Amino acid sequence: MTEDWPAVATAINERMTELGVNQRELAGRSRVALSIVREIVHNTVQRRRSGRTLEALSVSLGWHPRHLAAVLLGHAPPAPDAPVDLAADTVPARLAAIEDHLAEITERLDKLTANLSTLVDRQQPHDER
Repeated sequence: MTEDWPAVATAINERMTELGVNQRELAGRSRVALSIVREIVHNTVQRRRSGRTLEALSVSLGWHPRHLAAVLLGHAPPAPDAPVDLAADTVPARLAAIEDHLAEITERLDKLTANLSTLVDRQQPHDER
């Protein structure tokens, strides 16, 4: 199964332009971390994403919940009013969502650790270093 992340990025960017929405607004509406929205919109990190992430972005952009998943797989997106297949909400999709959240938490912790190290270094007297 070939995933077309550039097509997902293009679809999101075009829709954001059409709606006059920026990345921060999309992140807020979708409840997807801004860092993940940036990765997807700029196609900087191609990794497995949670079905819930793509679903939240799709809905926030006024599309069918499975719109971006279809684009990713090179399929025609469903109509906005098409029924949603609840069977697609599988354990792998839930695990992928957890992985996304853990990656975000790890990124935040790494930044906090770096900031704390910088603060500690600044607080120590020069001769104690």
